[in-house]
Amino acid sequence: MLITRATEYAIRAVLYLAKQPAGEVVLKKEICRTQDITPAFLTKIFQPLIKDGIVGSQRGVGGGFFLTTAPEKITLLDIIQAQEGEVLFNYCLEKPGICKRDKTCPVHDSWGNIRKTVTTTLRGITFDQLLRDEEKKMQADTSQKRGA
Repeated sequence: MLITRATEYAIRAVLYLAKQPAGEVVLKKEICRTQDITPAFLTKIFQPLIKDGIVGSQRGVGGGFFLTTAPEKITLLDIIQAQEGEVLFNYCLEKPGICKRDKTCPVHDSWGNIRKTVTTTLRGITFDQLLRDEEKKMQADTSQKRGA
């Protein structure tokens, strides 16, 4: 399973917004420039995030985008579900009874367990945590370059 490019870019763009002071409006062109995303694509990927109340937009002069939710309350699962819908892995998990074999299929329960594990993991990764992880990686890289 691969996430779409839209989801990857949405994660990067939200991570960039999470680095800004709370409530700060970031110009669309700044996000596009720093994240290497075209303006049209940024608008497209932010639409579901705005709908889900993760990102806000401000129009007009000085307009742009901002987080409406604190980074510690936004998870990777939030972004993935906003972009791609519910994490299912197989259509048989979409709703009970959709597959006539779900009661006897030996794989059905495994798909459900995999889904639960993955969604629990994604729900546990916040953007605040990702920012801290990025900082650690940058510090380690800087230390490594000094030692080289």
